[in-house]
Amino acid sequence: MNAMNDMTPPSPPITPARPLVLVPSCNRLLGEHPFYIAGKKYIAAVRLAGCQALIVPSAQPEEMADLLSLADGVLLTGSPSNVHPSHFGEAVHDTSLPLDPDRDSWTLPFIRAAIDRGIPLFGICRGTQETNVALGGSLHQAVHEVQGHEDHRPADQAPAVEAYAPAHAVQVTPGGVLERIVGQREFTVNSVHGQAVNRLADGLRVEACAPDGVVEAFSVADSPGFSLCVQWHPEWLAAGNPVSVAMLQAFGHACRQYRDRHRGPEPVRSAR
Repeated sequence: MNAMNDMTPPSPPITPARPLVLVPSCNRLLGEHPFYIAGKKYIAAVRLAGCQALIVPSAQPEEMADLLSLADGVLLTGSPSNVHPSHFGEAVHDTSLPLDPDRDSWTLPFIRAAIDRGIPLFGICRGTQETNVALGGSLHQAVHEVQGHEDHRPADQAPAVEAYAPAHAVQVTPGGVLERIVGQREFTVNSVHGQAVNRLADGLRVEACAPDGVVEAFSVADSPGFSLCVQWHPEWLAAGNPVSVAMLQAFGHACRQYRDRHRGPEPVRSAR
């Protein structure tokens, strides 16, 4: 080998044109075979944010640091499954409802590590509940059974177009992250959840509530990076919803800023 070649410095790493957002998957049995899955609507939401998605099937403790070193953002998806109540000191209230203990086993520590690093975090429905539990909060396992709260579930067997239709208003906390993003004190959201925040974890700030007082959005008050978790589903028909677009664009902007601080800005491409 030519000695000159031995002295050639390695090429610098190429910064991706779009920030990389990690999207944890769920676990499903299809027949007798286990699969990792992630809803396409969440990947579309990441793209609407101007980012590219990397679906993460699971992570062992020794893999966490490597995964987080790749991340410019984390989007926590909704799911039919609930967070196992053992993580907030309760027994299962309704054994007919699906659980996903494999997802819980790694996303809860993963959320804490991502927040500690200041990686932008956007949580949706289950992802919001996961974040509250990960940080020490608890959930109402059946919010419709709690005195003073409404039923936030869609009608049984309702088609998606009805289940995800606008359901109720939310009141936005003045001066918070959400108000700065959307510029509104009230707007209407869909409602597709049977569980909800009960005890809000220390360090979380309420960003919006439903008329019955259910926490619909929160942020991590002292997080070094962007954080916003919402109980509704902004990814549903997101491109046609100005509130959804504003939130996803704010998340994408935060991911670009994080990428630029930690990996350098997107390289300038020469004109051809």
